[in-house]
Amino acid sequence: MPKIRFHKLAAIVVLIGFAAWMATGEFSSVGSVAANKAKAAEVEQGKAPDASKPKTAEAEPKAPLRTVAVVTPPRKTYARAIRISGLTEADKRAVLATRVAGVIDKLPVKQGDHVKTGDLVLMLAAEEKISMAANAKQLVAQRKAELDAAERLAKTGNLPKLQLDTARSNLTQAQSLLDTAQAELDRNEVKAPFDGVIDRVPVELGSSVMQGGEVATILKLDPVIARGEISERDLGYLKIGDKASVRLVSGQTVEGTVRYISRDASSATRTFRVEIAIPNADGSVPAGMTAEIQLSALPTDAVLLPRSVVTLGDKGDLGIRAVGKDNKVAFFPIDLVDDTPTGLVLGGIPADARIIVAGQELVKEGDEVKPVEADQATINKLIGEATAGTQ
Repeated sequence: MPKIRFHKLAAIVVLIGFAAWMATGEFSSVGSVAANKAKAAEVEQGKAPDASKPKTAEAEPKAPLRTVAVVTPPRKTYARAIRISGLTEADKRAVLATRVAGVIDKLPVKQGDHVKTGDLVLMLAAEEKISMAANAKQLVAQRKAELDAAERLAKTGNLPKLQLDTARSNLTQAQSLLDTAQAELDRNEVKAPFDGVIDRVPVELGSSVMQGGEVATILKLDPVIARGEISERDLGYLKIGDKASVRLVSGQTVEGTVRYISRDASSATRTFRVEIAIPNADGSVPAGMTAEIQLSALPTDAVLLPRSVVTLGDKGDLGIRAVGKDNKVAFFPIDLVDDTPTGLVLGGIPADARIIVAGQELVKEGDEVKPVEADQATINKLIGEATAGTQ
């Protein structure tokens, strides 16, 4: 019995000691130490990777650069062309009318006649007014003779000064009556206010007209005027005296000069009226004909390129894409100088720009590309396609 109790007591002591050892955690450090020693051994033998080197992701294969065709076109000085639609019109136009009512007594003109300033166009019957004017002229002559006689008598002292003054007053009064009679007679006449051509005569000899009635239309067609509207963007490129070419709807082309540029824009279209004076001594250019006006403004430095190179930028403006020295794509807004059958004349492009003529729609600003110089055959093909597309 004493031995059995001793063994039980020893087992309890061992159990308590084992529990205390586990509570201290020393068993984990033993494993850690062993693991650390194993890792150190592997490092010494070169089996484990060096923890000091950062882990890097495997490099992905780089996409190939897109190939684009580029060209550096020669630069020239081009005259800026501004094309607008317009109409021809007379330099002056007047509708002639009567100042009094009456019956047409004289009508010496007909449609198409050329007249000079002051030529008689129409005269109303005015027998009584002619008689009154003739009587007034006779009275003036009489009063003038009386005044001459009175002045001679006054010099010899045989006429009182009061009678001389009366003679002078009578002449003045007679002259006033003549002026009034002549003015009344002139109201019956219609004369040409300027040199021109009679375009319309809506009355006939012997017909009656009311006061203010239209009797003829006169036009001044030398020079004839081509009128159009230019945009506010083009306004700064023009000045008075610039040359212009006007192509009429009939196919005739005439030359003229800018004689007027409005400084007040139309509130509806924000455009400015322009007038081109065209010499027309023979009257070959009629008024009211549709015309295409080409204005030649100040020359500028530009390049000639196919229409296909023009594209839209990120902001929606027209321009071209070019390749810089770093082979990255850049966008340049353009200034349209002229639109010719062989291509577009564009300004605002840097002198050293390598312009993309093929593949510009497949790249965007900032992209790195592989530029290849375009041969002349490619450029000619692009120009030919653009020209065919406009025909």
